[in-house]
Amino acid sequence: MRKIVHVDMDAFYASVEQRDNPSYRGKPLVVGGSPNQRGVVAAASYEARKFGIHSAMPSITAIAKCPGLIFVRPRFDVYREISTSIHAIFKRYTDLVEGVALDEAYLDVTENKQNIPYASTIARHIKTAIFQETQLTATAGVSINKFLAKMASGQNKPNGLTVILPEDAIAFVEQLPIEKFHGIGEVTAAKMHSLGIHSGADLKERSLTELIHHFGKAGHYYYKIARAEDDRPVEANRVRKSVGAETSFAQDLSDVGQMLQELEQIAQIVEQRLQKHETQGRTLTLKVKFSDYHQITRSKTMLAPISELSTIFEIAKGLFESIDLENRSIRLLGISLSNLDNAKQTQVIQLPLFQNAGIIF
Repeated sequence: MRKIVHVDMDAFYASVEQRDNPSYRGKPLVVGGSPNQRGVVAAASYEARKFGIHSAMPSITAIAKCPGLIFVRPRFDVYREISTSIHAIFKRYTDLVEGVALDEAYLDVTENKQNIPYASTIARHIKTAIFQETQLTATAGVSINKFLAKMASGQNKPNGLTVILPEDAIAFVEQLPIEKFHGIGEVTAAKMHSLGIHSGADLKERSLTELIHHFGKAGHYYYKIARAEDDRPVEANRVRKSVGAETSFAQDLSDVGQMLQELEQIAQIVEQRLQKHETQGRTLTLKVKFSDYHQITRSKTMLAPISELSTIFEIAKGLFESIDLENRSIRLLGISLSNLDNAKQTQVIQLPLFQNAGIIF
């Protein structure tokens, strides 16, 4: 069994802005684009979240929910610098660190540099060091695999620490509402509800064949996590192959103008994620799923890498307009960039994954 720690910074971008500007503290704040320019929320403070505001929400929707909302433009150079400092703290304990984003990482501490027997102790040390050195809080989850560690870190935010012991893993998953599962979005959760799947226990009752029938390849993933299983390794210095975003709509879209507006907001999210990962891409792929679940993709490869919103949206819009909609409704739109320029990313380092016969948390 492995010992995995998942560390998630608390409202990272927004917390950095509140730390650096005392007048923002205790007030609802979002980091993102202006509502006057069809902006998108990149991050929301906990004060803003009380109004139902969250990342990827259109800024105009956010301001409607909270008229006194403070908008701050992202400072990705600052966020990256802080993230580098936080990763240096991780490396004091293990080199098996997989950064998911600037504010989130998995650590395999099955064997660690300081020979600390308890993963929960390491998590506490990391949280304390982060606060002492950055004045920011983090929440940590500890368990036997990445899925459970991720779910644990979401249980007690902000500034929390949750441990899911091996003997408690199955019971934890069984009682978990299906919409709380990492990897199950709002639309998929709604479909599961329609099938009578409301909890992990309900999901566990379904056969692999049935899950694949209803959810395609994702059915394999749902089958395993319902049993608290996840054999994905923590991949140190993994080089990202693509960056993208997609939106499934609760109600199918039939108006082309609305489709293009949604596409522009998706393009903004992609731009933010490219900045977050310090990369750009040469191949843009547009994904369209119709109301009958038929899915098509259209791609275009450029001579030079791109990362600017205007260029991303212009190319995606051109690909979209080449599709014959035939009066069809759309349930999902997505944009991704691949063939990335990874010059700023670390080369992949192959590190062994140590396995212990026993495990102590």
